This record gives sequence, structure tokens and C-alpha cells, in this order.
Amino acid sequence: MANHGWLPRSGKNIDLAMLRHAVAGAFNYEPTSFDDAFAQALAFNLTTTGNSSTIHLRDLARHDDVEFDGSLSRNDIYFGDNLHFDPTVWKTVADNLRLYETLGSEVDNYVTVELAAKASAARVEEAKRINPTFNASTNEMQGSPGTTGLYLTTLWDDDFGAAPKAWVKAFFGKSNNLE
Repeated sequence: MANHGWLPRSGKNIDLAMLRHAVAGAFNYEPTSFDDAFAQALAFNLTTTGNSSTIHLRDLARHDDVEFDGSLSRNDIYFGDNLHFDPTVWKTVADNLRLYETLGSEVDNYVTVELAAKASAARVEEAKRINPTFNASTNEMQGSPGTTGLYLTTLWDDDFGAAPKAWVKAFFGKSNNLE
């Protein structure tokens, strides 16, 4: 949301009102949809802003608090940068989602819940295989499907019962300035 100006492009000093505006504007969600998540970030004392009612987006990358190993689009902290979009990590997920395979039947143009779940599970298994310090807790792994559910919910096509691949590509690509 910061890449598109819904939040400060610097990612700094974000308060609840800013988040509500961004959530409603960028995703067409109820403005209060992320209130609990914001409150949890503050309750976890993640903020480094000097103001207990604001956060920097960078604060959310603190490992094992909100961020966890096996992200769909970011590398694990073991490899150095768990904050920024990693095209190599995303490529493996995109391949597992078969985002660039859209020929054939109409279903080939959509990401189903089953396909998304398999791609997410494959990403976690890959992270476990290559990261010798992989340490996502059971609780964190239970939250992992939530990240998949969030993008599916945001991009869902009710008529087809899945998310259009073009929208998933745009969401991850344009949100991270890849396209």
C-alpha cells in the first residue's frame, strides 16, 4: 500500500487512521478490518517510532513476532532481508500457482483455494529445506494459510469461485513494482 501512496511511501509513522484509509482505498475492505492486527503490533511493542500509537512498516519485519519463515514473497531472515519483496522467492510460488500457464480450459486462468494451498505448502517445505535455521512455530504455521487467504479474499471472483491469475500476477507484481 505504501508503493502506491495509500500509506506514506517511506513506510514511516503509520497510525490507525492512515491504515484504515489505506485498507478501504487499496482493497475496498471495511476500514476497521485491520484494527486488531494494528493493535497487536502495538501490543507486541514492535514500534520503533518513539510514539506508542504509530509504527513503521519496517517494524513488522521483526522476526518471530509478526514475520515468520516461509513467506510467499519474502526471503527468510537467515538469508539477510526479510523485509523486501524477493523475486526469486516469488517465482517459485508463481510457478507452483502455475500463474503463467493460462492456456486450455477456463479453470487454467484461475487460482483455486486448493492450488493456492499447495503452493503455500510447497513454499514452506522449500524454506525448511534451504534454511538451516527455519524455526516457524506451530502457531506461526497456523497463521501462514492466513496470508494466502488474505490475497485470495482480496482478489476473489465470486462468479468463478477462485482468484483470476491475472489479478494475482498484478497484485504481487505491481504491488512490488515488478511490472
